[in-house]
Amino acid sequence: MMPVRIRITVLFGSIVFVLLALVCGAVFYFYYTNREHDIRRRLTNRAITTARMLQQPEVFDPHVLQKIDSSTAMTMKKKVMEVYTEDGGLVYRSSDQPADSISFDPSVFESVKKKSPFYFLSNRKDVVAWRPVDSTQGIVIISAAYDEDGLTKLGQLKIILWLCFGGGVVAAFVAGYIFSERLLRPVRQITDDLKDISARNLARRLNTGEVRDEWFYLSDTLNQLLNRLQESFEIQRRFIANASHELSTPLTAISSQLEVSLQKNRDAGQYRGTMESVYQDVQYLSKLTQTLLEFAQASGDAGGLEIEQIRIDEILMQLPAAVRKLNTEYSMVLSFEGLPEKEEKLIVSGNAELLFSAIKNLVSNACKYSDNHKAWVRLSVEDDHIIITIRDKGKGIPSEDLPYIFQPFFRGGNTWEESGFGLGLSLVSRIIKLHKGDLTVSSNEGEGSLFTITLPSFTELA
Repeated sequence: MMPVRIRITVLFGSIVFVLLALVCGAVFYFYYTNREHDIRRRLTNRAITTARMLQQPEVFDPHVLQKIDSSTAMTMKKKVMEVYTEDGGLVYRSSDQPADSISFDPSVFESVKKKSPFYFLSNRKDVVAWRPVDSTQGIVIISAAYDEDGLTKLGQLKIILWLCFGGGVVAAFVAGYIFSERLLRPVRQITDDLKDISARNLARRLNTGEVRDEWFYLSDTLNQLLNRLQESFEIQRRFIANASHELSTPLTAISSQLEVSLQKNRDAGQYRGTMESVYQDVQYLSKLTQTLLEFAQASGDAGGLEIEQIRIDEILMQLPAAVRKLNTEYSMVLSFEGLPEKEEKLIVSGNAELLFSAIKNLVSNACKYSDNHKAWVRLSVEDDHIIITIRDKGKGIPSEDLPYIFQPFFRGGNTWEESGFGLGLSLVSRIIKLHKGDLTVSSNEGEGSLFTITLPSFTELA
């Protein structure tokens, strides 16, 4: 595979190659056509002068005409002037060199009748065949010359253009190679810095520099990625530590109780008490394990979930029975406000079990931390967004705890007397994010809390 530096060099050199070829070709073409136009114009003028003298037979003198031809147009060499009748008979001829003549096909006489003047080449000479339109003599004048000065300059220009073209292409490839090294230097620096960053050294960041260019944007984006990775590793580390602690506590209690019970024989009542205590710890472990499994499922991505179209009102209508099943003292008030006529606006795309679990968690928390064990749930639709609010009149959340309530295993300072793992709100937050929604909370200590879930409806996603 070709290295990037070589590819940049080849691309840059190729672009310069094409541009130089176009420029040099255009310069050569314009000079070449200008030389042709100039020499043909001069040859045509000579032919016209000769025709005018031939039309005055009383003053026409071939020797005088030859002297005039030899003294004009000094830059043209090997000049030849021939005058023919329309049937090919030679009327007049003069040349710089006595033996010099013009070789041409007789079809020129027919061509000049159709197009006058008619241009062609003969032995490296530019030739003009001209037929006077107003002439009564019916003659054709052949004027030819070797444009030594023009062709010499054209040859010199060709050499100069080739040198400029070759030198420019070589310089372009050399400059491209040097330029590509400077261009890729920041990439190499970023790569070297990234090699030194590992899971144990995630605190290090890339140097973005002071110029806010594309390299700054790339370095800043990578730094933001490293920030998210560091945060994820930190959350994972805390999660593993807290999960290990939560799992080890009941396991230690079970092990200790069984060990004590096995040290000596006891009566049935003592064994029954130990078994009931162990059973409670096992139930705790079972709930914790189930919660951890749900948390792991919600921590993935939506691609691994069974996605379907769900009517959110049907999900909410299952809540009263589910809440009473958790605790007979729990109750909730469910209200629908401003529902749309089109049922599509009540449909969300997601996983029904996870959404139900998330909303049930919020409602059960509202009931748990309220003195009357009651929660108010409201459903509304605004601008293709489904809004669910869960409100309670409980003890509320201290303001200093609000930034941390969605972290795994975090429990507020006023909730330690209640049972729980500290995973509920974190689980709810992850489930809502999986469904491209938003979860916010407002709370006043001693007055209660209000959780708001905003989900995109199926019509917005479509």
